[in-house]
Amino acid sequence: MLMKSLIVAVALSAGPAKKAPAKKTDAALKAQLKDVATTPAAASADGGIDVTKMPFTPDSIKQVVASAQPAIQTCYEEHLSDKGDKAVEGTLKTSFIITPEGYVKSARVDAKGSSLKDAGLHTCVVSVLSALSFPKPPDGKPQPVEFPFNLKAIH
Repeated sequence: MLMKSLIVAVALSAGPAKKAPAKKTDAALKAQLKDVATTPAAASADGGIDVTKMPFTPDSIKQVVASAQPAIQTCYEEHLSDKGDKAVEGTLKTSFIITPEGYVKSARVDAKGSSLKDAGLHTCVVSVLSALSFPKPPDGKPQPVEFPFNLKAIH
């Protein structure tokens, strides 16, 4: 089956916003990303996903991206902390390509399709997406994916 474009929709809701969340350094965020499925042979012992045992389906794409939700949450909380007590919510429309090897390339946030316009948030989310690995597409061809995130804080 040839897939021209895989579009996956999900709503990830941020939990209650914390007052003045601690800023994570790039090193801390990278350490958190190590727990996410970052290689095709990621072990599941630490909660990571073994993508080598998964089929290439919209559900498996959702599952891998959902495994990165804690890192996306960290990006979002850092974005919120920069805005003070003001509740910030909105949509990030992302896109990326899953290579024949299951890696991510060309990850980006579509600024025109996103209501959250913070460049730092965009950069952070792109870094998280770029670190993911997915099941290999069965046809051996790159697969474009569009993935919107609905981010919301509850005070």
